[in-house]
Amino acid sequence: MDFKQFNLHPKVQAGVEAVGYQVPTPIQLQAIPPVIAGQDVLGLAQTGTGKTAAFGLPLLHRLADGVRGQVRALVLAPTRELAEQINESLNALAQQTRLKSITVYGGVNINTQIKKLKEGADIVVACPGRLLDHISQGTVNLSKVEVLVLDEADQMFDMGFLPDVRKILRALPGKRQNLMFSATMPDDIRRLAHEILCRPVTVQVSRTAPAATVSHALYPVGQHLKTPLLFELLKHTDTESVLIFTKTKHRAKRVGEQLEKGGYKATSLQGNLSQNRRQAALDGFRDGTYQIMVATDIAARGIDVSLISHVINYDIPDTPEAYTHRIGRTGRAAKTGDAFTMVTGEDEAMVRSIERVLGAKIERRRVEGFDYTVPAPKKDAEFARAPREPQRKKQPAAAAQGKPGEAKSAQGTGRPAQPGNSRGPGASRGPGGSRQQAGARQGGSRPAGAGAGEGQRGGAQRPGNHAARRSGK
Repeated sequence: MDFKQFNLHPKVQAGVEAVGYQVPTPIQLQAIPPVIAGQDVLGLAQTGTGKTAAFGLPLLHRLADGVRGQVRALVLAPTRELAEQINESLNALAQQTRLKSITVYGGVNINTQIKKLKEGADIVVACPGRLLDHISQGTVNLSKVEVLVLDEADQMFDMGFLPDVRKILRALPGKRQNLMFSATMPDDIRRLAHEILCRPVTVQVSRTAPAATVSHALYPVGQHLKTPLLFELLKHTDTESVLIFTKTKHRAKRVGEQLEKGGYKATSLQGNLSQNRRQAALDGFRDGTYQIMVATDIAARGIDVSLISHVINYDIPDTPEAYTHRIGRTGRAAKTGDAFTMVTGEDEAMVRSIERVLGAKIERRRVEGFDYTVPAPKKDAEFARAPREPQRKKQPAAAAQGKPGEAKSAQGTGRPAQPGNSRGPGASRGPGGSRQQAGARQGGSRPAGAGAGEGQRGGAQRPGNHAARRSGK
């Protein structure tokens, strides 16, 4: 069984052969025929099952004959990395068709995107936020869109994009084909599917359980020993291509730096990086420049590296669905892979939830020779940020040293020299953070002659100085 059975446009079939696709995956077998027939489709399939080609091939088949240079298909994706991955796949498959696909997402110069849109594109792969920017500025014309694809719809919901998606829907023609793909089907996504899909064909492959080609293992360990255990695991692991997930951006960066110092070719992928650096990290991981990538969940849907052999959860994810998405990075397209998860005593409830999804108990392992008895430090400072130095306001020399000039200066303003005139024992702060002086100022009235030094730091100043300070002179 091969792709010729779908009777794709000859130029699209040539693209299939050029990229080396041979046997359709289950999701492709189920989804391609109804999409070619023009029906709306709801696809339930996890990452790594071939969803991009499942909607991409029939999409290109439809667009192969027709006007060029106007947006006839729109693909919405939750992350920049996933948008780039989809765009690369579509352009590779479309190389014989002269169809052009471009990406639209935030974090990069909008003017470059405007230029590409003006030059003409047949397919736009976009993240919702930046697409709305183009819609509001009138720099994209979606009036000719024939096909809408929502990819990783559940992740878009998790990231809060559904209001944006609904705004985009209002900018599209009412008559169009709609395709929605999601790894999971929470109630909100089910409602959205009901809103936009018209009598959809539902195709489903391995609804929630991770790929059967992945083996799973748990490594119970104290939080303070996770990094030493990670190094120990890597010693006994083929580090050709390893993906490590952490819960926070700061931790991803820190673990990546520690691995680099330990001699590994490692990089990190997290939200604080510029788009160019994120893309460089992804490209380096794909081409083998980096053996190890440390990433946050935001990147789980956008990493398409076919030969990832191991996924290591440095931190257990917050939901079983997130576990599915992480583990979907290995064991792709029927290849085998390993999923290791480090767990602490606090993770037991989530472990049980994941085991219910898997339908089996996950093996607990201990690394032979690793010292699990090392006590936790009094304060776990491994990922603590360096404390900031307290910033104290300097007092003028006259106030600090009690020089005779202070009394002399005070006489010049018509105010007696007293502690309440400086931020000394007589000073306090009011509820709004403003300084209140003891005595007369707390009552809200000022004694005659007090105006010249009002609100000044560290004693009275010469007349006129206060106004100069306020004006910045």
